[in-house]
Amino acid sequence: MRALLADIILLVHFAFVLFIVGGLPLIWAGAALGWRWVRNFWFRIAHLAAIVFVAGEALAGVWCPLTVWEDMLRGGERGEMSFIARWVHRILFYSFPDWVFTFTYLVFALVVAATWWLVRPGKYK
Repeated sequence: MRALLADIILLVHFAFVLFIVGGLPLIWAGAALGWRWVRNFWFRIAHLAAIVFVAGEALAGVWCPLTVWEDMLRGGERGEMSFIARWVHRILFYSFPDWVFTFTYLVFALVVAATWWLVRPGKYK
């Protein structure tokens, strides 16, 4: 049961990352193609808030709660992962120094913030 809950948390974590990372190119593509939904205020504020939250965690030196919960449920061991969970985990987690992630999150947050001004939410063509 604990492994299943850990797998579910990992999939939620993956969806969160996909929302942040995939949201930005969708906003740019949507602006170019005239997709109205990419200017939705609530979508855009959620996207901006998500990356600001991640960058803030990194600056504060705090681990993502989803990572902490998953590790806690697995007992710190990766052996109990399902096939899908192993692959999702490989996509999400890399072994780089912490400063690399902090820098990347901050730059990404700045690009998302700049996109807020370049592709303004709430104004439809």
